[in-house]
Amino acid sequence: MPRSVVRMDMKLELVGVPVTDVDRAKEFYLRVGFALDHDHTVNEELRFVQVTPPGSACSIAFGRGLTGMEPGSLDGLQMVVTDADAIRAELSGRGVEVSEVDDQPWGRFVHFSDPDGNRWSLQQLPEWSQGAGQD
Repeated sequence: MPRSVVRMDMKLELVGVPVTDVDRAKEFYLRVGFALDHDHTVNEELRFVQVTPPGSACSIAFGRGLTGMEPGSLDGLQMVVTDADAIRAELSGRGVEVSEVDDQPWGRFVHFSDPDGNRWSLQQLPEWSQGAGQD
């Protein structure tokens, strides 16, 4: 008798980001525009900071005692934005070092790194992809 397959949603809601200095990382991500959700010190070895990009259902977490990853080892974190030029101007105006806009057939990209070297891409989707992946 065949088994029935149950579809379960799996929602990515938290990504750990390895950093060396928790307060420096917190200041940086708040300057980028992320909202502070939590900053909780459990003890000397464990501190949990969670921040969320504007409009995102997924947050990032960093702190002490959260991950074995090397600080700065995260590469390829990507967020989608509506306007690459506008976000570049906004971040630059906030003192964030950002790349020029990189135009590709699959989108327009702006790149930046946090103080530890964790690398982010911001992608403006191309017009032809509008609505892709929606139910």
